[in-house]
Amino acid sequence: MDFMKLRESSDRLCQNLSSVIFGKEDVIRKVVLSLLCGGHILLEDMPGTGKTTLAKALAKSIRCDFKRVQFTPDLLPSDLTGINFYNQKEGEFVFKKGAVFTNILLGDEINRATPRTQSSLLECMEERQVSVDGVTHALPSPYLVIATQNPIEVQGTFPLPEAQLDRFFMKLKMGYPAPDFEAKMLTGSVKAAPLSAIGPVLSGEEVLAMQETVKEVRIGEAVAGYIVRLANATRSHDKVKLGVSPRGALALMRAAQAHAAMDGREFVLPDDVKATLPDVWAHRILCKGFGIGQSADAPREILKTLLRQTEAPTEQASL
Repeated sequence: MDFMKLRESSDRLCQNLSSVIFGKEDVIRKVVLSLLCGGHILLEDMPGTGKTTLAKALAKSIRCDFKRVQFTPDLLPSDLTGINFYNQKEGEFVFKKGAVFTNILLGDEINRATPRTQSSLLECMEERQVSVDGVTHALPSPYLVIATQNPIEVQGTFPLPEAQLDRFFMKLKMGYPAPDFEAKMLTGSVKAAPLSAIGPVLSGEEVLAMQETVKEVRIGEAVAGYIVRLANATRSHDKVKLGVSPRGALALMRAAQAHAAMDGREFVLPDDVKATLPDVWAHRILCKGFGIGQSADAPREILKTLLRQTEAPTEQASL
C-alpha cells in the first residue's frame, strides 16, 4: 500500500468514527494512529463520555471479529485465555478458546478485575499469543485491546501496575463534548443510536497492509537520537522516579512513523515526535511523591518541559 492510499484509508476511518463520536476528532485520530501501530489503548475518563461507544464504533468500522468483556472481581483468567476441558465423547482434552481470541477486544472497566485476571492479558498484549497448560496458541491478526477505566470510583478496584500500563501504547481521555456537539448528539439519537447506522469501511487485511506500510516510514539517525535523548531525560529528571523504558522509546518511534504516514509522508520529522510524545509517554513515567493513580497532569507537565529543554534536530538533518 502506498502512503497516499494509507492517508485516504485512515481519513475514511476517522470520518466514519466522527459520525458517531461528535467533536472528538483529535481523540479519534489518535485511536486510528494506535491501530496503525498495532498498539493497545487505555481510555480513562468519567462515566458516560463515550469510551465504550468509541471502541464499539472502531470495531464496527473494521470488518473483523470483536468481543466485549465486562471486567468484574469474579472474572477468572481462564474466562479470557480459555481452558482445556475433557471431552468424554472424544476421550481427550479439548481447548476452548477464551474471549481474547478475537481481532478487537474491548475490556470494559479493566481495573475492576483482580490483579491475577489483569495479568492474564500481559502475554496477549505483548506477544499476541496465549499459553495454557504449556501449549502456546497464536492470536488472530490484526489484534487490538481497548481497555476502559473510570478514574473516580476507586472502591472495589485494582489499579493497573506500572508493568501493565507500559503495555498500553496510548492512554487517552475523551473529555466532555462542547455544548454544540452535545446538542448534535442529542438530536441525532432521538430515533436511533448513531452507532447502529455505521458499517465497515476497512477490512482486516487492509488494516494489516496499513500497519506494514507504517513500518516502511523512514526515520533518520537524527530523529532516532532525538527520541533517545528525550527518553534519557525522563530517566534523569529530578522529579521522576521511573522514566521511560526502551519499550516506550520504541512505541514513540512507531507513533511518529504512523503520524507521518497519516499525513502522507514517507519520513519522520521532529514535529511527529512532539505531536505524539505526551499520549505515548505520560502513563509510562512515575513521578516522585506519587504512586499508582498519580495525577494525570504531573507527567504531562514534565514532558512539556523536557520537550522545551531538549534540542530537536532541524528538518534538513532529519531527512
